[in-house]
Amino acid sequence: MRSERTSEAENDDLREILERCHTIAVVGVKAGASDDAFRVPKYMQEHGYRIVPVSPKLESVLGERCAVSLRDVDEPVDLVNVFRAPQHLPAHVDEILGMEPLPFAVWFQLGIRHDESAARLRDAGIRVVQDACLMVEHARLHGLGHP
Repeated sequence: MRSERTSEAENDDLREILERCHTIAVVGVKAGASDDAFRVPKYMQEHGYRIVPVSPKLESVLGERCAVSLRDVDEPVDLVNVFRAPQHLPAHVDEILGMEPLPFAVWFQLGIRHDESAARLRDAGIRVVQDACLMVEHARLHGLGHP
């Protein structure tokens, strides 16, 4: 877990992402209340973030219509939050790099890491967080305790 080993510089970077990003596309969103891919975007929505769910399997989640893929997102997003296995990340990075405008940041959820994909995103000027829970980091940095 990042929280106890995160440097102040890393904390500042995470804070900046959370402050600058207001609209979050959630790739791999789920509809089950016990799924992390539902609980995390629900938490972020409850804390004032606009959620744009992305799933080819669902019509809507959290009161929002789902886009089939990132190519189908019809509004600018600041952050892409990814709940997909690492082997799917290169294809998602292709979609992200095709977005107009590019998102400010991409967040690979806890347990998700793909250094080559992260490097491609960083080379395009996009901030990247790997292997960290967006909800946990938001709560920690805002002094809200464990969500």
